[in-house]
Amino acid sequence: MERVILHSDMNSFYASVECMLNPELRGHPVAVCGATEDRHGIVLTKNTEAKAYGIQTGEVVWQAKQKCKDLIVVKPNYENYIKYSKLAREIYNRYTDLVEPFGMDECWLDVTGSTHSFGTGLEIAEKIRKTIKFELGLTVSIGVSFNKVFAKLGSDMKKPDAITVINKDTFKEKIWQLPASDLLGVGRATIKKLNYYGIFTIGDLANTSPDFLKDLLGVNGILLWKYANGTEKSLVTPNDFEVPIKSVSHGITTVRDLQSNNDVWPVILELIQDIGERLRKYNKYASGIAICVRDSELHFKEWQTKLPQQTNSSFYLAKKAYKLFNENYDWNCDIRSVTVRAINLVSEQTPQQIDLFSETQNIDKMERLETVIDNIRERFGKDIIRNAVLCQDIGMKSMTAKLTMPTGMCR
Repeated sequence: MERVILHSDMNSFYASVECMLNPELRGHPVAVCGATEDRHGIVLTKNTEAKAYGIQTGEVVWQAKQKCKDLIVVKPNYENYIKYSKLAREIYNRYTDLVEPFGMDECWLDVTGSTHSFGTGLEIAEKIRKTIKFELGLTVSIGVSFNKVFAKLGSDMKKPDAITVINKDTFKEKIWQLPASDLLGVGRATIKKLNYYGIFTIGDLANTSPDFLKDLLGVNGILLWKYANGTEKSLVTPNDFEVPIKSVSHGITTVRDLQSNNDVWPVILELIQDIGERLRKYNKYASGIAICVRDSELHFKEWQTKLPQQTNSSFYLAKKAYKLFNENYDWNCDIRSVTVRAINLVSEQTPQQIDLFSETQNIDKMERLETVIDNIRERFGKDIIRNAVLCQDIGMKSMTAKLTMPTGMCR
């Protein structure tokens, strides 16, 4: 039986949620942008009215306002977006348990087994489209096809609030004339290489020798050839599928430049509070630590090191990350952003070899203490217990945001 795959893409998601929650924004050009005072002043998403002015995702706010002087700029409310993303997935789950997220606003659905109960793929897509509009006040574009790549391509072909079907027997006529850049996995660097050799459309890509594409792009070249020819067969993962966790990271762009080691230490400590909590939640230990900084000239530098002992202690990881930074950064420029990653993760039950110089007892005590702190914070809030050094202004914006829902909706 031929598979029936849907790809549902919530249109202009952030901006649509803002306009739905605030009807006064409807009909006006709206862009959800990072806060300029927090140095995230770029367009994250825009509505249809703003698109008409040529405003693009990723451009800075002042450029967007030059294109549209009446542009309404809204700060992002991520808790709301997460909420509506979950509500949409609850609707998808009414039709299948094979729902695979692809970002906050996109999902693949395998409805092959659902067609006996709910109709054809097109009919299921239409039911989902109408339900999301009626229950959430949002619109989606849905692609219907026989594999994930073409379903994704279909959802991109017609927007907003539309359904596109790409059938197995007619896909060549429908999509081979489209630019190769429309295909999943073909980014800016790849399209430059393809165009250099006269490969401009999906059809060009499909009719190119796979051996040539492998020489040009490596293993990814073979994958793209399969995508273009409709032979991609990857599965839609079920709801309870958990991707193996390889690392846990947290980063932030500070509201002011960091100018000394004393500025950097509390930022690292604050970031790793979250990392350690997540490691303990996942029952994982980190065997290594990595730190990446972006300086005031927007250059990135990254270092990593193995840990003498596997651990999920926030304080121990913070000390090692700070030591790694202190030994490598030369302070030719101030620092604009910091990201810390716990890497080479293993299960808490994984045996480890220790030596006479390991801080085993101290680390064990710290891990138990931090587990107790996690429980207290879960009951009374994250700010109920803090390191004293984090009670000052450390140049980081608070991550707490208020969740608002339309009147009458209880979730």
